[in-house]
Amino acid sequence: MSDVFFVRTEMLQQQAPPSTSVGIVGWMRENLFSGWLNSILTVVSALFIFFVAGGFLSWAVSPTWGATSLTECREILAGHEGACWGVIRDRWVQLLFGFYPSELYWRPILTFVLLAVALAPVLFAEKVPAKLVYFTAAFPFLMPWLLWGGSIWGPLAAAAGFVIGYFVYGAVVKAAGSLAGLIVGVAAALIWWLFLAPVVVDLLSGTVSIGLEAVESRKFGGMMLSITIGIVAIACSLPIGIVLALGRQSDLMILKSLCVGFIEFIRGVPLITLLFVASTLLNIFMPPGTNFDIIMRVIIMATLFASAYMAEVIRGGLAALPKGQYEGADSLGLNYWQAQRLIIMPQALKISIPGIVSTFIGLFKDTTLVSVIGLLDPLGLSNAIRADTDWNGVVWELYGFIALLFFIFCFSMSRYSMYLERKLRTDHQ
Repeated sequence: MSDVFFVRTEMLQQQAPPSTSVGIVGWMRENLFSGWLNSILTVVSALFIFFVAGGFLSWAVSPTWGATSLTECREILAGHEGACWGVIRDRWVQLLFGFYPSELYWRPILTFVLLAVALAPVLFAEKVPAKLVYFTAAFPFLMPWLLWGGSIWGPLAAAAGFVIGYFVYGAVVKAAGSLAGLIVGVAAALIWWLFLAPVVVDLLSGTVSIGLEAVESRKFGGMMLSITIGIVAIACSLPIGIVLALGRQSDLMILKSLCVGFIEFIRGVPLITLLFVASTLLNIFMPPGTNFDIIMRVIIMATLFASAYMAEVIRGGLAALPKGQYEGADSLGLNYWQAQRLIIMPQALKISIPGIVSTFIGLFKDTTLVSVIGLLDPLGLSNAIRADTDWNGVVWELYGFIALLFFIFCFSMSRYSMYLERKLRTDHQ
């Protein structure tokens, strides 16, 4: 008996996959109807969504955009349920800018346009010109001048303090080392800001008066106030959180104790308590006659609050790194700061991206707490709007519009974090 073997001499034509396994049908079979339990859950969920969406649309689709009061909305609806969108048409500008002078709206608009330009080198470094980073460095001094106004010499003097500290650090570090250079550089900047800058600013303001019309902090409000507090606190909390995380892991007992004490104290106190301290108690500890801006006090407290949580997030990233990374940095002959800058911290920050962005989102939403100390954020303005007799009784329309604004910003941060995680992935799965 002999075996017979057959080898095909030509390839079969490739056939299209079954129509039930590709396209929208295939996706639904795989994700929605892959089994009897998933099929039941899909049908129940679809019915629930249809019921909720149907009720919402019947309420939201309302011909009341042109109404000038709640009474007029009710006349238009003629006894039917529906939203009173006239309040949004009438007060949307106030919800965005608060009581900022209407003739100066161009200043916050320009500020936030320039903010997007300044953030571009940070968020999309590979897609924008590298020299744009110089504008990013200058924007923190340009932003308060545009929003609050006043003399141009104040922001320039503040920027000069950093320049002085940098050059002093460079001169001292060559002779006495990096630690001595850092201490002397910070001391030089503080001396300039506390003692010399006020004299120079007064002299220059009296000689050459260049500035914008000043706007009081009490006129700030709406989303402009929330964005201002949120952006500044977010930008400052990350570097402070990194320093606190490194200090908590330090071998210097005093430094470690200070960082641990600060982090644990701040994390153990509600933010609203810190805001009350900023509003009522902080001026008690200032020299007599000091008028410390209320928004600046809130920004400082929000920054400190977020920094403590940021430090723990970054400490988790540092703890997740294998010991071999530290040993590899030592084998290359890198000192502590070089190892942190080139090897350790980039990996720790990449690991910590979800926690960092979650802290940013939480901080941005927590800016609504400033309403309890008298600042008119969007929620505070909604109470003021409903106090008007024309709109007394309108609730869901205002809260829905405010929720939409916050959702846009928070969702954007979330999507950017996902983009950054995909961009920094080093595996090939």
